[in-house]
Amino acid sequence: MKTEAGFRHRTWDSADGLKLHARDYAAAEGKARLPVVCLHGLTRNARDFDMLAPWIAARQRRVFAVDVRGRGLSMCDPKASYWLPTYADDVRRLAGALGIARAIFIGTSMGGLITMELAALAPALIAGAVINDVGPVLAAEGLARIGSYVGNTPAFDTWDEAAAYLERQNAQALPHYGAQDWRVMAARMFREEGGRIVADYDPAIAAAFGTGPLPADPWDRWHGLARGRPLLLLRGGQSDLLAAGDATRMVTEHETARLREVPNVGHAPMLDEPEALAAIGEFLDRVP
Repeated sequence: MKTEAGFRHRTWDSADGLKLHARDYAAAEGKARLPVVCLHGLTRNARDFDMLAPWIAARQRRVFAVDVRGRGLSMCDPKASYWLPTYADDVRRLAGALGIARAIFIGTSMGGLITMELAALAPALIAGAVINDVGPVLAAEGLARIGSYVGNTPAFDTWDEAAAYLERQNAQALPHYGAQDWRVMAARMFREEGGRIVADYDPAIAAAFGTGPLPADPWDRWHGLARGRPLLLLRGGQSDLLAAGDATRMVTEHETARLREVPNVGHAPMLDEPEALAAIGEFLDRVP
């Protein structure tokens, strides 16, 4: 187990023998509270939570930021089983390996869908959740945009080129970002390999994008998660993946669910926005 500034590296084994990885941030001293498990989006990794995880840990909660299989320091899947039920089982096994009986989950995009799947697989594990800009129904516009680049990210000679690429891809969704923000994002999303800068995920995830086993009624997965649990749904005000009407429907039927919009941001809020942090802080304050 290796330790770095602010976190420890944790590994565990998947059902099919992959070595998987998560960052473990120790809780600040104080009253013990439920831990938090952070799950990233499709082409991202645990580094997406570099800012959020220490911020939560300072609120007396241990935080695990997961590298989903095929991303970051988790092994790639030679069979390309990059599907929600597989991801959910990986997270369930993480909890078992580290003795986590109950936790709060924060899931961005794909991470939110994994959380919904996990609620069906291991309902007792989820004490509450923050779902970031995703729902049981995904807008065609957003799916088309994501499908246009997943698995096709070019390699770059310099980090500045990688940052410029991310700006071209995401400037509309993150209009408040400046040059330094794009460089930080590049460091989170890319790695050095063979003298070049490449995306830090297995390109084979593209083959599984939009395929794999799905529930007969995707709304069942959402209702199974939201029923009786404290839920915070965040939506980017300019999101092209989660329609405003669907977001409203997601919370209407559940008294313990709340919807908060992050203004002037598309898919997905980075969870460094003041509005997002305020909503997450308020949510965590009312959960054990």
